[in-house]
Amino acid sequence: MFRPIRSLPVALVLALAAPLATFTPALAPALAQSRTPVLEAQPMPSLAPLLKNVTPAVVNISVVVASQPQDNPLMRDPFFRRFLPPQEQPQQRQAAGSGVIVDAARGYVMTNNHVVGRAEKIAVTLKDGRTLNAKLIGADPGTDIAVVQIPAENLTALSFGDSSALEVGDYVVAIGNPFGLGQTVTSGIVSALGRSGLRIEGYEDFIQTDASINPGNSGGALVDLRGRLVGINTAIIAPSGGNVGIGFAVPINMARSVFDQLVQYGKVQRGRVGVQVQDVTPDIANAIGMKQPTGALVARVEPNSPAAKAGLKQGDVILSLDGAPVRNSADLRNRVGLVRIGEKIDVVYRRGEDQRDTTMRVADLPVQQQDERQPQRRQQR
Repeated sequence: MFRPIRSLPVALVLALAAPLATFTPALAPALAQSRTPVLEAQPMPSLAPLLKNVTPAVVNISVVVASQPQDNPLMRDPFFRRFLPPQEQPQQRQAAGSGVIVDAARGYVMTNNHVVGRAEKIAVTLKDGRTLNAKLIGADPGTDIAVVQIPAENLTALSFGDSSALEVGDYVVAIGNPFGLGQTVTSGIVSALGRSGLRIEGYEDFIQTDASINPGNSGGALVDLRGRLVGINTAIIAPSGGNVGIGFAVPINMARSVFDQLVQYGKVQRGRVGVQVQDVTPDIANAIGMKQPTGALVARVEPNSPAAKAGLKQGDVILSLDGAPVRNSADLRNRVGLVRIGEKIDVVYRRGEDQRDTTMRVADLPVQQQDERQPQRRQQR
């Protein structure tokens, strides 16, 4: 129901008007003059100075991919083949993504495997407008990281940050080529760290951010406010097909380890230590006398494996690798999976009430038949 504005009492109107009467026109310019210089003296907050140094290192990537026609099993039978139309020929389609120059001297660009892994042709467009043909150096589907190379002429590279130093709430900037529009910058914060179990990639330790990441941003840069590369944008959760503020980036510490192997070997040489592990749940932690449900519980040790030779047994809880705490079984799997074959790992583990340490050498062991991501959440390493 519409209610008209009631008239105010005369005394109240005069009381409200009295202060206005004391504010004379002659005083107004003086106040304006005293305030305006203060506003002009304060610089406006802006990311522009940062982006001037960062954006030349972020590139657009366009690829040509052969699209294989769907296989019809009836075409394999000579009888039915006579009644079917000719099978379609492979067709080429174009796709777009992003990348980051990480080595200007050698022309190395880091991006996602799902952007360039199956590409027949790769073209990289720089911010200055140059378009260069690129060569695939190596790709790792397990972490979704790939490296391509372009001619090293007048390039700008991003410096690596330390993703292990990130904290929830840190400001970050995402740069990429969403929907093929061209270089685009968005900002946000680190929403979560160590995201796993998403079944996006084989090795998951994602940085979650609310900086807008959309299709085409894959392979682009996630940088901190010092302009250092802290992640490679990789995936989003998009129930409606667009950004909903939940994006994921591969931590640069993981991506850098993969990058080094791809440049040296063209692939990632992963070893194993021969243990099956599972998460330490609150119930398990309470049963074995641990104050916090952290680490990876050893469920099985393969005979004659590096873990067996190091003295690990079923029921031990692995607490740290090389001095860094192990959060859960997925964290252990990720960390071991990035250690080169032949290298040693310092391990701290718990057995009963005792805390012990040992050293394991990562070996090239055959993977057992058991799936490394089986429903009971045991991880083979």
